[in-house]
Amino acid sequence: MIDNDNDFIWSVGFAMADATKQAAEMNPQQSFGIIDHTYGDQTPDNVVGVMFRAQEPSFLVGYVAGYTTQTNKVGFVGGIGSTIIDQFEYGFRAGVEYAAKEQGKTIDVAVQYAESFTDAAKGKAITSKMISSGADIVFHAAGGAGLGVIEAAKDAGKWAIGVDMDQYHVAPETILTSAVKRVDEAIKIVADQFLAGENVGGQTLEYGLSDGAVGLPAENPNVAPEILEKVAVVEKAIIDGEIQVPYNAETFDTFNQ
Repeated sequence: MIDNDNDFIWSVGFAMADATKQAAEMNPQQSFGIIDHTYGDQTPDNVVGVMFRAQEPSFLVGYVAGYTTQTNKVGFVGGIGSTIIDQFEYGFRAGVEYAAKEQGKTIDVAVQYAESFTDAAKGKAITSKMISSGADIVFHAAGGAGLGVIEAAKDAGKWAIGVDMDQYHVAPETILTSAVKRVDEAIKIVADQFLAGENVGGQTLEYGLSDGAVGLPAENPNVAPEILEKVAVVEKAIIDGEIQVPYNAETFDTFNQ
C-alpha cells in the first residue's frame, strides 16, 4: 500500500501493532491508523490509534440480558484477559446489575475465560457448563472461541450474545443481540478529519455511543420491543453522562456502591 502511494493506511486489530509502528517509522511521509490499539506516549507522529468504549455496548447487551433471562442466571465468556476485554466483561456485568436493580431482583453472572481467541471447542465447553448450571444467556468477547459459545447455546436452545459485529447471521434463532463496534464509522470520522487537512497523528482517539461508533444492531428481531424501548432510555442516559459505565474491576466496584 505504501508502494501504491496511499496517503492514509489503516491496520485493523492489535495484532498489527508492531508491523504498523515499524512501517510508520520507516515511512514518515505516510500516515497510518490502527484500530483497537494505542501506543500511548510512544505514538509516532504519523500514526493515530483508534479505540472504542466497548463497555458501553456491553452495558446495553447486559441490560437486555437482565430483562430477557428466565432463570436469573447469565454468563460471560472472554478470550484472553486484557484491559480491552475487561471493558466487555465489566460493562456487561454492570448492565445486568442495572436491569436487576430496576426489577428488584438478583441475577447471577458466571464469568470464565477461554485463554484463547481461536479455540472454539474450549468456548463451547465453557458455555455448555454455564448452561448446565442454569444460565440461559451467554455473552462472549472471545473472537473465534466465541463461535463455540454460539454453537453451545444453539445446541441447548438458549441465547447467545454476539460481539463486535452483528452476529445474527451466524445463528438467527440463537443470537439475542450483539455488542456492535462500528469500525466503519470510526474510520470515516478520522478519514474525514485527515482529508480536511487536520493533523490526526501522534495520538489515540476514543469513540463510543455519543459518536455512533458502538451500540446494538440496527435490527434486533429477537429482543422484545418493550425491552428495546427501555434500552433507548438507558442509551441516552449513558450519552448524557447520567450512567458512568465501568470498564474494569475498580470502576465496577464504584458502580455498585
